[in-house]
Amino acid sequence: MKVVSAFQMKNLDRRAIEEFGIPGIVLMENAGRATIEVIDKYFPAISMRKIIIIAGSGNNGGDGFVIGRHLLNRGVEVEAFLLGHKAKVTGDAKVNMELYQKLRPVVELHRQEDLMKFQTQISHVDLIIDAILGTGVNTDVRGLYRDVIDYINSLPTPVVSVDIPSGIDASTGKILGTAIHADLTVTFGLPKIGLFIHPGLDRVGILEVADISIPPYLVQEENIQVELLEAHELFPLLKQRDRNSHKGNYGHVLLIAGSVGKTGAAALSADAALRIGAGLVTLGIPASLNPVMEVKLTEVMTEPLAETDSQTLSTQSLPRIQELSEGKKVLALGPGISTHPETMAVVQHIIRTSRIPIIVDADGINALGEKPSVLQEAQCPIVLTPHPGEMARLTGTSIREVQEDRIGVAKKVAKQWGVVIVLKGARSIIAEPNGNIYINSTGNPGMASGGTGDVLTGMIAGLVAQGYTISEASRLGVFLHGYIADEITEQSGEVGLTATDIINRIPLALKEAMAENGAFG
Repeated sequence: MKVVSAFQMKNLDRRAIEEFGIPGIVLMENAGRATIEVIDKYFPAISMRKIIIIAGSGNNGGDGFVIGRHLLNRGVEVEAFLLGHKAKVTGDAKVNMELYQKLRPVVELHRQEDLMKFQTQISHVDLIIDAILGTGVNTDVRGLYRDVIDYINSLPTPVVSVDIPSGIDASTGKILGTAIHADLTVTFGLPKIGLFIHPGLDRVGILEVADISIPPYLVQEENIQVELLEAHELFPLLKQRDRNSHKGNYGHVLLIAGSVGKTGAAALSADAALRIGAGLVTLGIPASLNPVMEVKLTEVMTEPLAETDSQTLSTQSLPRIQELSEGKKVLALGPGISTHPETMAVVQHIIRTSRIPIIVDADGINALGEKPSVLQEAQCPIVLTPHPGEMARLTGTSIREVQEDRIGVAKKVAKQWGVVIVLKGARSIIAEPNGNIYINSTGNPGMASGGTGDVLTGMIAGLVAQGYTISEASRLGVFLHGYIADEITEQSGEVGLTATDIINRIPLALKEAMAENGAFG
């Protein structure tokens, strides 16, 4: 599903009105009616409830008045408050306010004295509909608007937000001073970027996308490069296995990973690559650690490599790594590899010289932070899978700066260095050099435990080994990684989820995904 900025959605609305002749008031009517349909789904006894609508003076408020009118026509007890003066409401919003007023008065709320009356009435309702601020707001919420939003947030009453929770920047997810904590958000036409980016993401609650009759032709014409990763678009990419096949048909992964104290990262990546379907996995590990890995890994082949005095990979390992890469489909690099200066030089050399795709994670990315220009010398496709801290080191910025503009930072790095970026975190971002951006829709806080990133590296590498493109492998790997974690936490909760839990469930998740797609796993 395409995901849009505030500007793009405004442009789609404008073109629907100007080029297709759909009156704006019809779009507003569609938005209001669609919201009621969603409310009916989540609050089925709505006719027995008392509802308050808080409307702003713009089109978001107009949507609120449409909702109020239809609820009143159904006999629902509704009270509508306007934040501001009626005289400032114009256009389609004014028409719908006046239609609402034919059924029930609209209460103006524009003075501090009005706030006390509002607080008295709103504290005894069953549902609050937030139609205060829409996608056009991009400055901090102040004054009475802030007071009203903060008071609503202090109540236990469920809140439904119209299009977007008031106070969220629709294009970035930034909180503009304050923002509504919604239990349910009904967004119109297409979902907005800010609904999926922290901290706005935390205010959305359940998200429903409602059709308001924007012609699909316009969406296709708009240059929308951001998409939401969804099962119905990704699962058809999964390939059914030919009965007359062998391990060589599913590729060979070379994993260069591990150092003293971090053998677990290497083991997790290797196991994940096998579980996702790679035919063979070879792990290159510092020589002194090889006996441990031979015991720990049964199905994975291990290769002892020359090491430093600190039991990390030394530059003397490079000729053997070059030999090992022959005949491999992909090279996964970095899990637990350490930041030893000589080992970082190994990472940089591999990236310069490899002829097969590389998936780089963890300390492999930290090695690039020392010298990111190495990426310009690469001769193969590269995927980088940083968490925000690693991305900050790679870009020479702070974690805060990365988190404040996750899409912008990922997009810039992908284009600048010609790599695919998988920026991990709540709603992981995939950025491709061509400008395409994908927002993951799976995953949960239970994944915040050691080793889950190593598993993702192995999953992406294992998919590339099987012949999936770098883009397909990144999207499938990220989505399935979170999808599996969601399945686990649905059964056992978020606390205590481990990386091994995810690995063990990969085959079942693939079977379910293929069955959903009409294939057999």
